[in-house]
Amino acid sequence: MNRDRALLATAHAGLLVAVTGAAAWLSGLPFIFPSLGPSAFILAVRRGSEDHTAYRVIGGHFVAIVAGMAAYHLLARGVDLSGVAPLSGAGLRLALSGTLSVALTSALMLVTGTRHAPACATTLIVSLGILASPADAGIILASVVVLYAAHALVARVERWLLARRPDSG
Repeated sequence: MNRDRALLATAHAGLLVAVTGAAAWLSGLPFIFPSLGPSAFILAVRRGSEDHTAYRVIGGHFVAIVAGMAAYHLLARGVDLSGVAPLSGAGLRLALSGTLSVALTSALMLVTGTRHAPACATTLIVSLGILASPADAGIILASVVVLYAAHALVARVERWLLARRPDSG
C-alpha cells in the first residue's frame, strides 16, 4: 500500500469511528464499542474484497448479537463481569457464555456467509453481559449500520478525490 493510500485508509478508519463516537456523545448511548475498531479497519483497508460487503459486516454483527444474547440469557443472565470472584459459579457461567457465543457466532457466520471476524468481539461484548439488554442489542446493530453507511459515504468521497487527482507519471 503506497503512502497516499495508507493515509486515506487511516483517515477513513478514524472517520468511521468518529461518526459512531459522535452518536455516542450526542445521545449518551453506547454507539461506540471495541469491535467497531476492527470493523472500521477492515472497511478502510480491505476495499474490493468480500470482507467489506454490507451483508458480511452488518450480517456478521447481527449473528453475533443473536448468539451473544442467547448465550448470556441462557447461561449468565444477571451476572456482572466486574464483580466476579475467582473460581466462582458466576465466573464459570460467564466463561461458558463467552465460549458458547463464539462457537455459535462462528457456526452461524459460516452457515449464513456472513463471516466477519470483528463480530466475534461483538458476541463477547454481549455474552459477557457488557451490552446484553435488548435495547443494547438494537444500539449495537444501529451503530454497525451507521458505521457501514459512513463507510459508503467516505469511500465515495475518496473515489471522487482520487479520480480528480492528476497522474503522477
